[in-house]
Amino acid sequence: MKNMKRFIGIIYFLFFGTLLTLRSASAYIDPATTSYIIQIVAGVFIAAGATVAIFWRKITFWFKKKKALRAKKQKEKENK
Repeated sequence: MKNMKRFIGIIYFLFFGTLLTLRSASAYIDPATTSYIIQIVAGVFIAAGATVAIFWRKITFWFKKKKALRAKKQKEKENK
């Protein structure tokens, strides 16, 4: 049993060691793949824009709240 585990470990090491040392893939990227990648990137930007549009009121309220807190702290410092 111990010899079998050792044998499997050696085979595992050799297999993945061989994969890590390969230098070229000889792969072909289809031109349609490029347009698919462009569609994915465009979709991400459109989704981000839609998210900002949906939550625009919350975003602006957050900035106004921060500004009001800063003004309140400044006023307190001036009154001291």
